[in-house]
Amino acid sequence: MTRARRELVSAETTPYYHCICRCVRRAFLCGDDHLTGRNYDHRKQWVVERLQTLSGIFAIDVCAYAVMSNHYHLVLRLNPETVAKWSADTVIERWEALFSVPLLVERYRKGLAGEAESRKARDIIATWRERLADLSWFMRCLNEGLAREANREDGCKGRFWEGRFKSQALLDDAALLTCMTYVDLNPVRAGIAETPEGSDFTAIQQRIRGWGAKRWRNQGDDRAPRLLPFRGPERKNAPDGLPYALDDYLELVDWTGRAIRDDKRGSIPHDLPPILQRLGIAPGPYLNYMRKQETGFVHVIGQASAIRQAAAEMGRRFLKGLSQAERLFITA
Repeated sequence: MTRARRELVSAETTPYYHCICRCVRRAFLCGDDHLTGRNYDHRKQWVVERLQTLSGIFAIDVCAYAVMSNHYHLVLRLNPETVAKWSADTVIERWEALFSVPLLVERYRKGLAGEAESRKARDIIATWRERLADLSWFMRCLNEGLAREANREDGCKGRFWEGRFKSQALLDDAALLTCMTYVDLNPVRAGIAETPEGSDFTAIQQRIRGWGAKRWRNQGDDRAPRLLPFRGPERKNAPDGLPYALDDYLELVDWTGRAIRDDKRGSIPHDLPPILQRLGIAPGPYLNYMRKQETGFVHVIGQASAIRQAAAEMGRRFLKGLSQAERLFITA
């Protein structure tokens, strides 16, 4: 049974979420149309550019993304603490970048509103503040704009996406790392790219190019979203970012990409990346997870103990994925 999004998304439980959205009928509306012979790969860049716009407006960070021919994956981090610090003017300016602002709020911004008008304006701004850190509003602004643009190009009306997006809560660092790697390696697993750096329209390619741009002082891609940086393990005065070292992550993605090739199916290289051991991820189940198009997890991903706790917080007796979690994540 479909559950309300508010029952599946809680920034208090975890700020990290894996989102998946597919084109209607899983048609190749972003790739090759074999009936007409037309190619729609340019629409993949629409997704990337829209992500850039929205990541600069919402208090939501992009950790990973992969745009495929008939679907896309995102790993996002919600930042309700950040949006809470924004001034009313900042909230209005950001909301105005996406939607029209009522005259009442304009009068309040210019200091022309009376007491009753000001109270109403502040209520409206408070609602906008919540929405600017809300996963559903982020996805709505992403998908609606893309659907309109695609339908306008096709000269038609109707659905572009098959339904509401699917979201999975990432309950701990191990789940976040596993899911980010899964997303970044989608083109390699699908056989449309041989290497992570050759995987177009992905965060891993953007990170590799950005690393090279910094190293050789070249310009990065100004049409791509700002990605949440890697800050390394937790330490005093650590900058904001993902809880891994970039070198560790790139090594893991490279190792995984090689291990999931068809000519190495079932084999596990002996030189395991240390980050797997540090986060308690079992190499065998991890590679099996990376090879699958669908996994045993539905609404949440994490260690078995974290899934049980999330189920209790949601008021549910059980969440699917416990057996998968017990195989994938090693508990002390």
